[in-house]
Amino acid sequence: MKVARFVLKVVAAALVTAAAVCAVIAYWDKLVCFGRSLCSKVRAAREIVCCDEYADYEE
Repeated sequence: MKVARFVLKVVAAALVTAAAVCAVIAYWDKLVCFGRSLCSKVRAAREIVCCDEYADYEE
């Protein structure tokens, strides 16, 4: 009986892993779009915070 439970747990873990992989594949384009928009927002925020201190001075 213990072997059957172990086998069922292994099968369940394999099914959960397969479902997660399928979800990533199904939403890959949306995940990439989200990642790119997040990167652009971080870059924009970094430019605002890390602006040059002397950028507005005239020579």
